[in-house]
Amino acid sequence: MSETNWPDSNQFWSNKRVCVTGGAGFLGSFVVEKLKQYNPKEIFVPRKKDYNLVYREAVLDLINDSKPDVVIHLAGKEGGIGSNQAFQADYYYENLMMGTQLIHESHLAGVEKLVAIGTICAYPKFAPIPFREEDLWNGYPEETNAPYGLAKKMMLVQSQVYRSQYDFNSIYLLPVNLYGPRDNFDVESSHVIPALIRKCIEAKANSATEIEAWGDGTPTREFLYAEDAAEGILLAAERYNGSEPINLGSSHEISIEELVQTVADVTGFNGEIIWNDAKPNGQPRRKLDVTRAAELFGFKSKVSFAEGLQKTVDWYLAQQ
Repeated sequence: MSETNWPDSNQFWSNKRVCVTGGAGFLGSFVVEKLKQYNPKEIFVPRKKDYNLVYREAVLDLINDSKPDVVIHLAGKEGGIGSNQAFQADYYYENLMMGTQLIHESHLAGVEKLVAIGTICAYPKFAPIPFREEDLWNGYPEETNAPYGLAKKMMLVQSQVYRSQYDFNSIYLLPVNLYGPRDNFDVESSHVIPALIRKCIEAKANSATEIEAWGDGTPTREFLYAEDAAEGILLAAERYNGSEPINLGSSHEISIEELVQTVADVTGFNGEIIWNDAKPNGQPRRKLDVTRAAELFGFKSKVSFAEGLQKTVDWYLAQQ
């Protein structure tokens, strides 16, 4: 579909009942916030205490209660390398059960469209740079988070075969590492950016002379500001109706070493950085090819890494 023929956002959403699983979480809060701008008929945000989607009965209750036209599935068990290593079985089982049952029951209930959010961890450990969607199956994921990545990857398989056999309209998106305000800053389970921000700010507050960073600093990562990711998800929901997976990213690659120093600079921490190379590095490199997202639904990230990082630090400081 050419850009001139893309549907008007307000018109697309105006009569839709939308269920956003994980809508109370980090990324979900941005998706719901943006969705409200288009005045859909209803936005239903389930909470885990009411709907534990690991269980089929809860999935059925969710669909019966929300009666959605569109399901955006963001919910999942996720965290950093340490948490993935400690709870590999939980990450695999919970994510697999949530995705499998939600797609199946949505199909049976006649949901018009389901947007499944995968993970960059689904890519092979040594995928060629930049990561292209056609390389998704050319190797095993990085071991520290492979169970999580593979559980999420099964939603792509299910999405494709349900489209083929049942003509069920579900799409699969692969966001790169996300960051931004409202992120999880918990020491035990946070991802690299919030973990580093908290370490630097607490070290500065305590007049500490050093902080520890995991690995040796050589891996690279790409980061996408959560608000940009939310826009990409909604554009895909409106404009894309295909079986192929689609990357969502910024194409900005940065080494962990440079990232740590950048966070230290932004937070004003001037101490020494001690690299603990007994801790895992994770995947060697991450950088996405984002051509498909631009061509198929017009998504390009807007927030630069410098701007997004400053906003994230400012938000965290405001919570203290």
